[in-house]
Amino acid sequence: MTPRLTDWTLALAAALALITGLLSLFGGHPQDWVIFLLHGVVGLWLLLLLWGKLRRVWPRLIQPRRWNRRTIYGTLALLFVAVTLGSGIWWVGGGNLVLAGWNLLNWHILLGLTLTVVIVGHMLARAKRLRKRDVSGRRQALHFGALLLGGAALWPAQQIGQRTLGLPGARRRFTGSYEVSSYAGNIFPASSWVADQPRPLDPETWRLTLDGAVQTPRSFSFDELAAMGDTLEATLDCTSGFYSTQRWRGALVGRLLDQAGPLPEAAYVRFISVTSYRWSLPLAEARAALLATAIDTDPLSYDHGFPLRLVAPGHRGMEWVKWLVQVEVITAPDPGQLLSIFTSSFTLAGQGKG
Repeated sequence: MTPRLTDWTLALAAALALITGLLSLFGGHPQDWVIFLLHGVVGLWLLLLLWGKLRRVWPRLIQPRRWNRRTIYGTLALLFVAVTLGSGIWWVGGGNLVLAGWNLLNWHILLGLTLTVVIVGHMLARAKRLRKRDVSGRRQALHFGALLLGGAALWPAQQIGQRTLGLPGARRRFTGSYEVSSYAGNIFPASSWVADQPRPLDPETWRLTLDGAVQTPRSFSFDELAAMGDTLEATLDCTSGFYSTQRWRGALVGRLLDQAGPLPEAAYVRFISVTSYRWSLPLAEARAALLATAIDTDPLSYDHGFPLRLVAPGHRGMEWVKWLVQVEVITAPDPGQLLSIFTSSFTLAGQGKG
């Protein structure tokens, strides 16, 4: 492909990688597997495009006398893209590396976000408009299609290779997460989307409020909820790269809603943490969710959200709100929840001061 078409295609692939990567953070239902497939295909397509660009600039790279500032910046950008792609491929294959408390998947996400900012800045500063000859002609179309199909073909080849060789990556869930400590109580890793660290809540004085678009607002004690004894087997799939399947015990949300009586206009249920972290589910999904007080026979630990956390099958761990204090029935989607998951650790309660 022409240099301009190559550069614009690289930008397109990077944008698609960002979009599918962000969507994957919220994809937990089995039917969401296509998001992860597309993210993998786009990543491999980006790898092939990078190789094509490297072949074009290689003669200049191996001759330092021909270097200038643009050459240095371009080389650093290529290395940055390679490291970002390499971290994702390494994670998929079963590798891991912990630096500064972040695992390989965390670094892949951070590198991907940073790479997007770099590419946007580069395109604004140096991108040249595509010309008709850059996109017309059979040769350009064949090259573009061959690289895209190459990325699509490499993805199943990678999956087959991992299974054939028995690599750790073959044991991943469709989300890319690895199994840790299923059916073993509280010992699976405790993680937080942000850095919420509230003070431990006293179950003797703690209360769960159920209000909003309901006929009869209610308040429940810890003992009331624990005594309901509803159980639900569900998989917590964390965006940090692990999953763990447990038998959760507590109170089904539908049981509590029946006591409060949702109004006809009720459409969503919002689950709110003591730190102000919150997430909402459509009413039908919320009814099937569980408010957990225990993991099988183990009382829920503080790190896992004691005294109460949401268990929402098919949703990623970041949506399983911990340290619950309020369940609110609402009549419309809650766009502010996306902001709340980034700001809750700055509240007094989130810092353990309130």
